[in-house]
Amino acid sequence: MPRSRLRTLSFLSSLGLVMLVGACGGKPPAVAPPPPAAPPPPVVSNRPPPPPPTPVPPLPPAPAPPTPSETDLFNAKTLDKLNSEHPLDDVFFDLDKADLSDRARGSLQKDSDWMRKWTTTKVTIEGHADSRGTSEYNLALGERRAAATRDYLVSLGVPTARISIVSKGKEQPFCKEETEACWAQNRRGHFIITAK
Repeated sequence: MPRSRLRTLSFLSSLGLVMLVGACGGKPPAVAPPPPAAPPPPVVSNRPPPPPPTPVPPLPPAPAPPTPSETDLFNAKTLDKLNSEHPLDDVFFDLDKADLSDRARGSLQKDSDWMRKWTTTKVTIEGHADSRGTSEYNLALGERRAAATRDYLVSLGVPTARISIVSKGKEQPFCKEETEACWAQNRRGHFIITAK
């Protein structure tokens, strides 16, 4: 057999073997996915588009709470709160005196204005003395000071029925030091609001 024929036969045998192996154990060729479908054509309508929805009007703002009046604020206060604010001025006296000074009269004018404004209020005026002198003397002096304070308020238009008086003498000092400055603070007519 000629050599060229032998080569051809060998080549064909090899080729057949490669084809046989490829047909038996190879992977199938990958299949490409189909292309996506084309979108549907837009629908053309002869109708005009619908009007936009009517906007809902906003709710009106809630009304602000009413500002409390001066009377409302006054009525809301307890007696303790009212007394702690000291709306009434104490009046002060000279040593061994129950006479009202010009300064005391000025304070009582302001106090009477307040009491005429708040007509349901009642007060107790405590008459106080400093620590010098006997208890009996100072009780009597405290009584005269409280009475002088009450009488002046009555002369300014405050009804007597709204004012009571009591003497504390030297028993409840505001200041406890034994000095002239301290004694001056203790010689006083002191207001306590008892009803409103």
